[in-house]
Amino acid sequence: MSVISKIILNADNELRYPSVGELKSLQGYFQTTDQRILISSMLRDNEQSIVQTASKSIFKLHPEYIAPGGNAEGARKRSLCLRDYSWYLRLVTYGLLAGDKESIEKIGLIGVREMYNSLGVPILGMIDSVECLKDATLDVLENDQYNLIIPYFDFIIQGMS
Repeated sequence: MSVISKIILNADNELRYPSVGELKSLQGYFQTTDQRILISSMLRDNEQSIVQTASKSIFKLHPEYIAPGGNAEGARKRSLCLRDYSWYLRLVTYGLLAGDKESIEKIGLIGVREMYNSLGVPILGMIDSVECLKDATLDVLENDQYNLIIPYFDFIIQGMS
C-alpha cells in the first residue's frame, strides 16, 4: 500500500481529516517523487550489472556456495540465485515508489525464512546476499540517493534475520 493510501485509509477509518503530521509526511514524499522515479529507472536499467556485481561479491564472500555440493553449484542453481537477486531488487523498487515497506513485506518477506529453510538455503547466506545486492545498487547511485533506497534493503535484511 502506498504512503498516500495508508494515510487516507487511516484517516477515513477514524472519520477524520489527515493530521498535520500526516500531511507533512505526504509533502516530504511528494518532494522526493522525481528522485524515486529516477532511482527506480536506474535500478531497472542497471539490473543485470547490479545482479552480476552482487553475485560476484557473494561468491567471493562465500566460495563454498559455488563449490561442489554448494547451494549455487552449477549453472542451474546459480541462475536460481540470480533470479532471487532480481526479485529482491524489484521489491526494493516497489517499496521505493510506494514510499512504504508494506508491499515488500506482503510480497517478499512473509514466509521467506521458512521457504529458504525448506530449500536448505542458509538464511545467513541470503542476508549476506541482500547486503551484497544493496552494495552493488549503491554503486550505481549518487550519494544523495542513498537515503531513499537503503531503508528498503535494510527492511528486507531485518525481515530475514
